[in-house]
Amino acid sequence: MYGKILVPVDGSETSKRGLTEACRLAKEQNARLRCLHVIDEHYLTANYMGVMYVPEIMDKLHDNGKEILNESSEQAKMSGVKVDSVLRESAERRVSDMIIHEAETWAADLIVMGTHGRRGLSHLALGSDAESVVRNSPVPVLLVRLGV
Repeated sequence: MYGKILVPVDGSETSKRGLTEACRLAKEQNARLRCLHVIDEHYLTANYMGVMYVPEIMDKLHDNGKEILNESSEQAKMSGVKVDSVLRESAERRVSDMIIHEAETWAADLIVMGTHGRRGLSHLALGSDAESVVRNSPVPVLLVRLGV
């Protein structure tokens, strides 16, 4: 049913939970997994005044993203799943838009991602990439909450 599963990873516990579920599904379906890490440049430039340090921060974010992808890929391989990984920079786009774009260009059959499941004021204040992906995705989306 699912041949290609996209799983966004950011190193958080919810992301790790999503990856675990994606690996389980990929193994069941004999599917290929793609781990995606998006560096949110928009957040960085909009929220930090020290613009002169942005190149140094970007280098650290790239290194961190590569580490997250290496760990995620290793977990998938240990689960017996075929996996590749990609690192993208968001520039002027939202992370959710980048996830959807990756799903479209890679022709994913499913997106599996962790979510905090926030509601109320915390949801309004923080926004929700997961909600935006669900609303705009061209393919089914499986949201995995931590502790469920």
